[in-house]
Amino acid sequence: MQLPEDVTIDLTKRLRRIEGQVRGIQQMLAESRECRDVVAQVSAASKALDQVGFKLLATGLSHCLANPKEAAANGFNLDEVEKLFMKLA
Repeated sequence: MQLPEDVTIDLTKRLRRIEGQVRGIQQMLAESRECRDVVAQVSAASKALDQVGFKLLATGLSHCLANPKEAAANGFNLDEVEKLFMKLA
């Protein structure tokens, strides 16, 4: 399935922010920052990454519902999308 350009741009921006968060966490560890501060940043990065996955799947689900025959032909029927959601859960 081809993602709409606006979704691809949004997901790329989100991933770049997450990449920055991960670099920040690495820096925090190098500076021996307080454990609770590091954990808070790890949690934030993890949630942000989950949001990327959910947005990606939500877009896929919308496509499946709008174009069920095309989606099924490309291997993305509703059962497959449900399995993908369960992987993120």
